[in-house]
Amino acid sequence: MWLQIVFGFAGYKIYRWVFADDDIPDVGKHNSEAILAVSRRLEKIGGGKAYVGLRIPDPDTGDRQNIDIVLVTKKDVTIVSVLNVSGSVEVDGDGNWACSSGGYMNNVKVYPDPVAEITGQIDIFKLYLDQRGLTLPKGQLNATVVLPNAKCRVTHSIDSMPEVISFNKWAELKPEGGRFTTWIKGAFSSDNADGLHQKLHSILSTSPMWDRLELKGDKHFFGEFVEFKGKHEDVQPLKHIKRSKVSQITVQNASAFGSLGRSKVYLLCSPRNYGGEESSSSSSSESTEMVTRANVDVVFSPMNSKKTKRFSLSDVVLLVLGA
Repeated sequence: MWLQIVFGFAGYKIYRWVFADDDIPDVGKHNSEAILAVSRRLEKIGGGKAYVGLRIPDPDTGDRQNIDIVLVTKKDVTIVSVLNVSGSVEVDGDGNWACSSGGYMNNVKVYPDPVAEITGQIDIFKLYLDQRGLTLPKGQLNATVVLPNAKCRVTHSIDSMPEVISFNKWAELKPEGGRFTTWIKGAFSSDNADGLHQKLHSILSTSPMWDRLELKGDKHFFGEFVEFKGKHEDVQPLKHIKRSKVSQITVQNASAFGSLGRSKVYLLCSPRNYGGEESSSSSSSESTEMVTRANVDVVFSPMNSKKTKRFSLSDVVLLVLGA
């Protein structure tokens, strides 16, 4: 019996390795990881550029509107909302989406209608672009809700919505020439398409975004960097790191130093560029290197969380600071 189970499992693994589509990433438990996984696959499939974790100002409320992904291709612009849920999803009597975990407990979590929310994001995004001097051609801004979790099952009423990409559809998306091309509805056809693209990329690359923290083990968090925490002598050199001047901090390595016997961390601080994507390739000579002890902590407030978290600087790979 046990031999059958072992060989059956081994056969399944071989089948997955040979035949399965390894292009479909594991989205993880956290929505931040799911958003990044979806953005990377969309870039690979569509050949475009994905801007992740935008916080667009809402002129009506004065608050920031969180937009998971803005995908820019040569054919159009798509606002993408990522809903990383597992279980059975259906539309309830109020038009919201109810996700049931099933099983003995059968927890039910209700989400405001994602399609209605992302439709509202389109209006806010259009107004934001207008305020920055760019009007997209009519029909070139689309909205899509992606459910990338393999354990998510949706009803036919949700699956049939043109704005929704369920996991089954997500798994079937292919590069240009396949199903992905039917998702994109139009194309930039104006004579000044290159100019529109250049300005759009410039605007998006300088738009407000969430901070992003990458840890060892390919763990990611969107949220807000709060401060460095540690002994005064260790934190003092890091006080010079200002959001207005630094766009990202790369932790290069950590090692013990002889008689000091204490681990040190090297930080490479990349300067912020306000010129947009076209001039964003700063040379390494413009970056600033700092050294501190590894017992410094990074205090970070994750997106959609009321509590801050502390991470050891030695566990950090990258800290990207939004504008």
